[in-house]
Amino acid sequence: MDPLILLRRLGGPVFALNPDLIERAEATPDTVITMIGGNKYLVCETLEELVEQIRDHRAGIIAAAETLGADGGYGNHANRPDAGHARLHEVSHVTSSVIPLRSKDS
Repeated sequence: MDPLILLRRLGGPVFALNPDLIERAEATPDTVITMIGGNKYLVCETLEELVEQIRDHRAGIIAAAETLGADGGYGNHANRPDAGHARLHEVSHVTSSVIPLRSKDS
């Protein structure tokens, strides 16, 4: 999955943009994209087309993550980077007695 979307500059070439860094987009009537860092891009796509591209891009990321499955693509749960954390989490459910830090009267 490509982390970028392809857009056309108004009167210029196609370029790739990271949609996660977009602060806002406006139709004035041309579509103006303002990035988090303050850079602005004037693009040929309408605001609706831009929103659709971003939505499709993010849906693709979610779909790719879901195809990895519950094990995150590691096959064996013991090989997961957080395997130790997962085991600690399982143990904490077994011994889940809560001890208050101070009495209820305080």
